[in-house]
Amino acid sequence: MRQVYVHDSPDRCVIGTVGEPGQRTFFLQVRSGQRVNAVVLEKEQARILAERIGSLLSETDAPPGSAPRDDAPLDTPIEEDFRAASLGLGWNTETERVIIEAHAGTGEDVDVPDLEDDSPGPDTVRIRLTAEEARAFAARAEAVISSGRPPCPLCNFPLDPAGHICPRANGYRR
Repeated sequence: MRQVYVHDSPDRCVIGTVGEPGQRTFFLQVRSGQRVNAVVLEKEQARILAERIGSLLSETDAPPGSAPRDDAPLDTPIEEDFRAASLGLGWNTETERVIIEAHAGTGEDVDVPDLEDDSPGPDTVRIRLTAEEARAFAARAEAVISSGRPPCPLCNFPLDPAGHICPRANGYRR
């Protein structure tokens, strides 16, 4: 049976991590009242989501401005609902809300439903944010992503504290 967790005006919606840089797990966490959902994301999914929110808002008639950025840690305990296999993003012109959907992987070849469609499909977390909340969400996501390991100046791969074997330096450690 498909679960659809809907957060229409969440109290909090953030990207956060658990673990040390290089070993971090990224979470999309949303809270409405006492109900909290946490979805595991790949770093690249989080980066693209933040980037696309910025692009989406620049294409709409959403009013400028932003909500204060949330720099607090993730709500604990963190209980993973599922790992996101796909993400959806859209703008509802009637409600003037950004819609973010995270869909679970089912292990089967299942079509992902359209945004805001409750037909059969994978488990889903659906979030509706104002333009201001979406901008604050994207800003925090970008800050979290960039707070990881610094890039190597030669190859742009992440540097570990002990250095790494750089392909551009012909395999020598930096």
